[in-house]
Amino acid sequence: MSDDDFMMDSGAEDEDYDFQYEDDDAEESPDVDIENKYYNAKQIKQNDPRDAIEEFLGIVDLEEEKGDWGFKGLKQVIKLEFKLKEHDKAVEHYKQLLTYIKSAVTRNYSEKSINNMLDYISLSNDPTDMACMEKFYALTLDSFQGSSNERLWLKTNIKLARLWLDRKEYQRLARIIKDLHKACQRPDGTDDPSKGTYLLEVYALEIQMLSEQKNNKRLKGLYTKSLAVKSAVPHPKIMGVIRECGGKMHMSEENWKEAQSDFFEAFRNYDEAGSMQRYQVLKYLVLTSMLVNSEINPFDSQETKPYRSNPRIVGMTDLVDAYQRQDIKSYEMILQKHKDQILDDPFIREHIDEVTRNIRTEALIKLIKPFTRFTLAFIAKELQIPVDEAKEILGFLILDKKVHGKINANEGTVEISSRFDVERMEAMQDWSASLNSLWLTVFAPPENNLRDDYPGSGWQSARERLAYI
Repeated sequence: MSDDDFMMDSGAEDEDYDFQYEDDDAEESPDVDIENKYYNAKQIKQNDPRDAIEEFLGIVDLEEEKGDWGFKGLKQVIKLEFKLKEHDKAVEHYKQLLTYIKSAVTRNYSEKSINNMLDYISLSNDPTDMACMEKFYALTLDSFQGSSNERLWLKTNIKLARLWLDRKEYQRLARIIKDLHKACQRPDGTDDPSKGTYLLEVYALEIQMLSEQKNNKRLKGLYTKSLAVKSAVPHPKIMGVIRECGGKMHMSEENWKEAQSDFFEAFRNYDEAGSMQRYQVLKYLVLTSMLVNSEINPFDSQETKPYRSNPRIVGMTDLVDAYQRQDIKSYEMILQKHKDQILDDPFIREHIDEVTRNIRTEALIKLIKPFTRFTLAFIAKELQIPVDEAKEILGFLILDKKVHGKINANEGTVEISSRFDVERMEAMQDWSASLNSLWLTVFAPPENNLRDDYPGSGWQSARERLAYI
């Protein structure tokens, strides 16, 4: 990109590219010397950044009045000094750069340049750069505090909030979010519809913070409020963030269906925005489709079909296929083969055990169907799981009455009751309950004839009533 890491923007519109025909003996314009100096400095900055800094600063001195070339030169100087860890110099020259934005360059050009400058320094993960970053943001906010350029003030604060979110500085983030909320409200404290787009960005930041803190109580209310904002035309990435966090919230509550819906919407928005996060959210969508035991393959939809064979998610593609076929052996092999791709994400790692438990449970039910007696070791061997896990799954199935049997922990054996015996036992229990109800009805004395020592409803069975009579 021209002007290095900064986008060519509206500032380019102010430059005159028309041919100027002059007399041969006309003197060369001073701007030509400045332009040559600028591009010469750009050529040498890779090999000799300090000499390049001197050249760029020379451009500032050559301009009789502040203009585009001095502005561009200062941007290059600040980047180089920041890269060289000359933070104090970078801060001083950034102060100088901010003096250009009031009159020397156009408003749109200055806004985009400042935004790009803040993006550039925010890319650093070096802790030694943090103090310098804070000064840059503070200078920017001070420069626009009280000015009519509220838009840049909002954008700068949102960028700073993202920086604190990335670094998990939640206390600082909470303070900025509070200020941003206030800036997006009317004097009476209600949301300002004219700032709906900014409001949604603020909601997205707070929702991400609450999601990372696992504060689902506050998250649920804020998530609902964010979906109710109708006055905004947000960037699809913002809606992707909100929907993704909503999906994670629903997952924590085991609302698999709601989570599935949110992850699909998140994927759709990220895909529209061209965000790489669409691949990760697509994995979450596959995860929820297994948890809801959906028979519909998540890659059958028009939106997801192009990603079916994508190398980034092929592990999850194969996994859901094996799961829907209830092929436990293929499932386990795929999970091991693509372990890094699938389990690298902490969120997937947190919930994949539930999916694995489900497929193992179904496989166990199929396996024991022909048997009335077997060992836990047999189950463990067939399903390729530890004996303790086989015992745990069977215990859950017995308690849930999906399997009728008893575990002999000492011998490591399991005995299954025949279905006929189970049905007869259930019929006897129902008959006994009905008989007890009949005794209570027939032998309960009329209420107005109760003796003083008659305990009435305190009796627990018809047998006690009979004994009393």
